[in-house]
Amino acid sequence: MITRILALLLLLYALGYAAFVVLLPEVAGESRTDGIVVLTGGAKRLERGLDLLERKQAQRMLISGVERTVRPIELATRYGKEEKLFECCVDLGREAVDTRSNAEETASWIKRHKFKSIRLVTTDWHMPRASFELRRQTEGLTVITDAIQSKPSFRTLFLEYNKYILRQAAAFVGI
Repeated sequence: MITRILALLLLLYALGYAAFVVLLPEVAGESRTDGIVVLTGGAKRLERGLDLLERKQAQRMLISGVERTVRPIELATRYGKEEKLFECCVDLGREAVDTRSNAEETASWIKRHKFKSIRLVTTDWHMPRASFELRRQTEGLTVITDAIQSKPSFRTLFLEYNKYILRQAAAFVGI
């Protein structure tokens, strides 16, 4: 009996992993939102967020998880954008150090601006856990997931899947 239960759990785990890999989120369409949230740490995330902001797809953008020493002018220069874009419409979140604190920082920013909808920009393999954490921190918020396509390794996907299911389990028990 125990062997069958363990085999069933292993099968469910393997099927969950397969679904996680096959169903990675994709780039979102052109729908407009109140805000854009970009989580730092991956290639092309900031470029995507800044492009959307320049095309007036949102009023403001939060870059969550920015190093304390980074200044807006440095980002404007690095990404070839005008400094006035950063002055008017980009907020740098400096408190987040992981996905969970990204969600906390983002929820505070959303509340401060009274936003009802946001576009979340992060890498495809990171999106399930990032959007899960954000939805736990916010209520009644429309979240459009805008995933940056990548070519993650088996190891990256395996580690992220395990983080995702462990975080869901922790949330289920109230941690």
